[in-house]
Amino acid sequence: MFLFKLLLKNAFRHKLRTLLTMVGLIVAISAFGLLRTIVDAWYAGVEGTSNTRLITRSAISLGYPLPVYYADKIKKIDGVTGVTWMNWFGGIYIDRRNFFARMAIDGPSYFSLFPEFNISDEEKAAFMADRQGVILGRKTAQRFGWQVGDTIPLSGTIYPGSWTFNIRGIYTVKDARYDETLMLMHWSLLDESVRKRLGSNAANQVGLLMVGIKDPARASIISQEIDGLFKNSVAETRTETEKAFQLGVVSMSRAILMAIRAVSFVVILIIMAVMANTMTMTARERLAEYATLKALGFSPSFVVKLLFGESMLIAFIGGVIGIGMTFPLAKGFLMQTNNVFKIFEVSQTTMVYQALAALIVGVIAAIWPAWKMSRIDIVQGLRHVA
Repeated sequence: MFLFKLLLKNAFRHKLRTLLTMVGLIVAISAFGLLRTIVDAWYAGVEGTSNTRLITRSAISLGYPLPVYYADKIKKIDGVTGVTWMNWFGGIYIDRRNFFARMAIDGPSYFSLFPEFNISDEEKAAFMADRQGVILGRKTAQRFGWQVGDTIPLSGTIYPGSWTFNIRGIYTVKDARYDETLMLMHWSLLDESVRKRLGSNAANQVGLLMVGIKDPARASIISQEIDGLFKNSVAETRTETEKAFQLGVVSMSRAILMAIRAVSFVVILIIMAVMANTMTMTARERLAEYATLKALGFSPSFVVKLLFGESMLIAFIGGVIGIGMTFPLAKGFLMQTNNVFKIFEVSQTTMVYQALAALIVGVIAAIWPAWKMSRIDIVQGLRHVA
């Protein structure tokens, strides 16, 4: 207890300098946590994938559609349990900043392949019966204050025109890793619109085919069979696991993610240098005090404990406050980005990294001054008083 009181008194002997150092540490730790959370949010879709689903898309790029009849051919492959498809709708709700994913699906086959969506049988039946019906994720419904029975007006982008959709159900998920922000509509409605506007040749096209498989160990073999089925056709395919597909999407932003990671570590390095400078100044000012302690019989290890203890105390206080500040900071950031991320939560792993970062800063900042003061010559130290 005596040692703790001594450390606390020493740490706040120069209140302004300590507070400024602590503020810098709080900013660094909270910024580190926010940047780590952003990276985690980017990879959230990868964590919420299933090992019993494959994604089939155009071998050229995601922008090229596939004929919907591919689904019937894929169903005949041994080991395939089901096939569904989707198109990206796009669209704008009032303002482009009100972004949320809007996808056109084949209802019956989609929900059987995605059991993670919790929706009542009544709501599902109402959706199936209404061609303009949609199913919303809980987070999107809460964000805009929508309820079952409300209508959603959208301005089409990929599919031009003014669209009105009726909310027939709101889904939840069993696992927090899954997406609760989607808006699901009928693919047949979009296909009918395309047929009227561009003719039958442009209809019956889908963006992605989702394939359910019985045995995850055969994912690679089934993927090759699917791609081999459409080899040398007008629309060749590329099939991969759902996780590999999501990683491919994330890899498009790999440079951005690397930059964010780099900045997060640079922030910690900067505050480490600042705190090391603070501890060095502290040790230099107390040179005579440490020399006196050694003259009175205190061992060099006691001097080391004082410096390390003071540094760790500052790092602990700054780290705890910095971790606590990450939560409101993350919430404010998410609001500013209009909830563009599917999952944006400060994870326990991020908090552990923040605590380790604060610990490392405290330890490294004290190493040099502690080593220097432990080797101080008593005579030279006492002469420093004069």
